[in-house]
Amino acid sequence: MRALQVYSRAGCHLCEALLEELRPLIEGKLTLDVRDIDTNPEWHERWFMDIPVVEYEGAFVCMHFLDHDAITGILRG
Repeated sequence: MRALQVYSRAGCHLCEALLEELRPLIEGKLTLDVRDIDTNPEWHERWFMDIPVVEYEGAFVCMHFLDHDAITGILRG
């Protein structure tokens, strides 16, 4: 099954809100790989000021807030 990656961290309110919005949209259609940036120095350096960030197949989708149009496009593809 295709997967979305979300870069986040514990205690991030924007991250929690994005994930809460995203999960029902993709349930049963895409898997979700939530990546805690504090567990990987490369992710931490790259995304520290930008979380949450959503990627799909290695490509940037959105950051800070969920882009519903982008997610809909992924689901149609």
